[in-house]
Amino acid sequence: MEHPGFFERAGPFPLRAIADAVEGKPASDADLELEIKDVRPLDDAGPGDISFLDNPKYQPLFANTGASACLVAPKFAHQGPAGTVCLVTPEPYRAFARVLALFYPDALKPKAALANAADGAGDIHPSAVLEEGVTVEPGAVVGKEANIGRGTTIAAGSVIGYRVYIGRDCYIGPNATVTHSLIGNLVTVHAGTAIGQDGFGFAMGRTGHLKVPQIGRVIVQDQVEIGANTTIDRGALRDTIIGEGTKIDNLVQIGHNVVIGRHCVIVSQTGISGSCELGDFVALGGQVGVVGHVKIGAGAQIAASSNVSGDIPPGVRWGGTPAKPMRLWFREITLLRQLAERKDIKLGSSEKDGD
Repeated sequence: MEHPGFFERAGPFPLRAIADAVEGKPASDADLELEIKDVRPLDDAGPGDISFLDNPKYQPLFANTGASACLVAPKFAHQGPAGTVCLVTPEPYRAFARVLALFYPDALKPKAALANAADGAGDIHPSAVLEEGVTVEPGAVVGKEANIGRGTTIAAGSVIGYRVYIGRDCYIGPNATVTHSLIGNLVTVHAGTAIGQDGFGFAMGRTGHLKVPQIGRVIVQDQVEIGANTTIDRGALRDTIIGEGTKIDNLVQIGHNVVIGRHCVIVSQTGISGSCELGDFVALGGQVGVVGHVKIGAGAQIAASSNVSGDIPPGVRWGGTPAKPMRLWFREITLLRQLAERKDIKLGSSEKDGD
């Protein structure tokens, strides 16, 4: 059965209403009564959809999008494919936030269990579906239309949100929160973990920071283990995906739209920014930081405390800040140490004093 989704979509809206909402102007003659039904990413959009282009990195996707309309900056106004109306706006990302709020007004507020007094007493909502052998410990809450598979334990104090799906033989630890998520089989989520909350999406501006509704989900595949107090944000338009067999340590932050491959290892205090992609069997050491929109190839290993600021090829071992091939990093460290130890280099007085 197809999942019904977590957010109700408004509309459709004529292109004229969208243009008025974002104060955008068509780049050329266009049918302003064109019906727009949804908001989708450039590479997933089709007829009746609107998308946006803000980061030049995604120009190739823009050139081939199937969207009926696209929000763009003036410099991209005439670069879209035939059949796509370009709505020109000086701040496409802020315009995108307004369009998302138009289509998905309920996405601006978090959804948890969605229970109320009229639904009846108890911590398990009457509309939730629990297979045989599910254990719900004291103080746990299972929300409206949630679905939990056989043999799964929902530990004390945890919250399973509206329409969340959790597979069989899973363990959701004490005080964990799972919202806007689909969880596979044999998944372990340790205490205090938060999965499915808003991604950190704000369109920055001189008059303030406009919240961007996050309408994606978190997909956790089979046999994943997620450590205590780790946070995994749901996607903005796409899904955040954790691949089969991946093991995530405590205190890891995974941003919205991140795609992590199968059987990856991510060690404590690592932070992965939005829209990154990790291939299968990637290993990230403790306290690694990954900037947004980069790709790390399958089998790559990143040393602890490194900063990844660009794409990394498959099968390599990199480290440092910014991260670089391991041999180059070690050579750099050695040369710096040798330079620092040279006796013929004169130091300032503060350095002599050890300050």
